[in-house]
Amino acid sequence: TVIQYGLIGGLITLYLSAVGMVETFSARNLIGTFFSMGDVMVFAGAFGAGIVLGRKYHALAMNVRLLAGLVAGVMASVPLIFIILMTQVVNFRAVFVHISPPLIEELTFGSGVSLGSVILLVVSAILGLLGAGIDLLPDRLQRALTNGSTWTLVIGLFSENVGQIITSSLTFILRGQLGPSLGRSLNLFLFQNKSLTLPATVMIFLLVFAIFYMQAGKKARERFEQLSPSAQRNRRIAGLIFLGLIVILLPQLVGTFLSQVVFLVGMFAIMGLGLNIVVGYAGLLDLGYVAFFAFGAYTMALLTTRDANLMIGGGNFNFFTALPIAVLMGVLFGTLLGFPVLRLRGDYLAIVTLGFGEIIRILALSDWLKPLEGGAQGVLKIPAPAIGPLVLNGPEMMYYPIIVGGLIAAFVSIRLRTSRLGRQWMAMREDEDVAEAMGINLIQTKLLAFAIGAGFSALAGALFAARLGTIFPHSFGLLYSLNALSLIIVGGMGSIPGVLVGSFILVGMPELLREFAEYRLLMYGILLIVMMLVKPEGFLPEEVHKRELHADEEFAQVAAD
Repeated sequence: TVIQYGLIGGLITLYLSAVGMVETFSARNLIGTFFSMGDVMVFAGAFGAGIVLGRKYHALAMNVRLLAGLVAGVMASVPLIFIILMTQVVNFRAVFVHISPPLIEELTFGSGVSLGSVILLVVSAILGLLGAGIDLLPDRLQRALTNGSTWTLVIGLFSENVGQIITSSLTFILRGQLGPSLGRSLNLFLFQNKSLTLPATVMIFLLVFAIFYMQAGKKARERFEQLSPSAQRNRRIAGLIFLGLIVILLPQLVGTFLSQVVFLVGMFAIMGLGLNIVVGYAGLLDLGYVAFFAFGAYTMALLTTRDANLMIGGGNFNFFTALPIAVLMGVLFGTLLGFPVLRLRGDYLAIVTLGFGEIIRILALSDWLKPLEGGAQGVLKIPAPAIGPLVLNGPEMMYYPIIVGGLIAAFVSIRLRTSRLGRQWMAMREDEDVAEAMGINLIQTKLLAFAIGAGFSALAGALFAARLGTIFPHSFGLLYSLNALSLIIVGGMGSIPGVLVGSFILVGMPELLREFAEYRLLMYGILLIVMMLVKPEGFLPEEVHKRELHADEEFAQVAAD
């Protein structure tokens, strides 16, 4: 088992090397000029194997666990050393173009094939030993070390974004020249060439380590629980007011680029909340969800555009009068889609909805409807929303409509979840036949799920059209539906906080790491596979759904006890 885990860790690193991720990510330093993301990938196999074995053999003696980690670390280096040696006699680049001299130099630490292979073997063995040894530490120390290391690496990874937040926040808080000057000085201390400086690394690690070691959060909760009910209520109100101020001032605190990222995360969160009703609550697998997003976007575009070449247009509507019509169009077409699929379940429903989404995209692209909606040329000259003289024509200004739309969608989702209709959806999700036998009207319940979910998607599409000012049929491909479905799977099926977490992970983080955009879909696939194997309920799952997925494990545990 030890050899197996070690080889798996080494093969994972070898795969990341063969597809070019190690070589590409090696250019992105995290700490100084000596530790990069490529190093993290090279070391992760051995270190991860050691951690897994340390926990797996938790009941064994300390020396046995350390020996297991050491052997696993050695075995994790074997696939890499094999490739390093074979490159001297075989030209792998004819098949694997990324197994190149720069990759071999990265794996051997620039020390040559012979010495570098020995160094790799020794380093992997030490990392496996350390990984197994972590479990020997007290829980409090483990938590502090893990969080200190994680936060340090995360800040190094998102150094550009952290630096932008520091500069924008100080510029907003300290008017005049003092804010930008102080921001530049602080960034020079913290970062150099998009990586953390060594003093900043030590400072951040020690600070986070101390916070978690002193258990500051736990002590704060204990002090809060000791307060009187009225004092607790006042603290909560003060916290909500502070949070509201942060939400209102966020565009000024984070800058233009991050405001655009927040807009995209919010837009997909609204889509995710709608699809969460259809898939998470009602259990209806919809792969054509992007069609309703397109209906909302095209309705907003056609009602507000000033393009005189289209049959509809002329700017007779503004954003606020067109928005409810766009939502109603989504609801209407969601209901129309629901009628043909009332008797379909599972894979058959997914195939039909997938076909529906593709039909809508092809119709939008066709010349047949070109006089009505622009065809391949799309719809141009969509005005930005305006409130009197105030025009919401940038990421910082469009942030506010997306936040308001997201809050409305979340409020409706929360209210529906605990309502009579929400309980009918969940009963239908568990077993349609039993739900119908209990008196639930399946036709009405399914149509309401499709209609309400489609309305959320149309709302996101209308905001999307208003933000861009132009829309094209190619913006409504299958990938939008897959993104929305993936984020509710990763975040947690049926969970509203899970939708927000999934939106940030699958939409926000790729936007923040655009320098590695070529590996975006690969990381999507890897993340989904890992989630299905390790945590199928998602990061923040709904409690009922979590119990359902782990019912067999709990039953087996009870039987064993």
